[in-house]
Amino acid sequence: MEDKKKPLYLYEALELRSEYDARIKTLKDCLPESKQNRDRLSFTRDDGISRPSPDFDLAAARKDLRKIEIKRRKLNSAIQRANFNHFIEVNGDSINLSEALEMRKALNEQVGEFHNQVVTSSCQKVIYKEGRDIVEENTISYKEAVKDLEEARLAFRELNRKLRLASFETLADFQDE
Repeated sequence: MEDKKKPLYLYEALELRSEYDARIKTLKDCLPESKQNRDRLSFTRDDGISRPSPDFDLAAARKDLRKIEIKRRKLNSAIQRANFNHFIEVNGDSINLSEALEMRKALNEQVGEFHNQVVTSSCQKVIYKEGRDIVEENTISYKEAVKDLEEARLAFRELNRKLRLASFETLADFQDE
């Protein structure tokens, strides 16, 4: 039986990209130039010097870092191609995953804005002036703000579920190691 490597599903590709990011961070954090930059930004005083451990090969670490960075770029390109080539149905329109991701980002920001509206509209501003209260009416009613927030949250949830499902159906043209 052949051990043929298969393309990854999008969810697998996204997990692998996160793993590559973590590997890159670990290797970079071990490099002396990264440590020097961190020490410059740090407020702690360490008068001691450091040197690489005997079993740490700086040249091999740099070589591994470059390899993983190249793999990550190739994987990211495969993810982007998959996002542009796979379509989902949203509000009666067929849109690619890339557009749907942008839509999800905008919906998430909208949820934050509606949240602020709910908080703001939950209280009226009262100004005490010359023995009487002047009440500033809210620009949007509390009930209206809550309704808008719930609609945005439901739309976000629905879109997010479609994106997650698509990540289990869509293949990224990249072979795992």
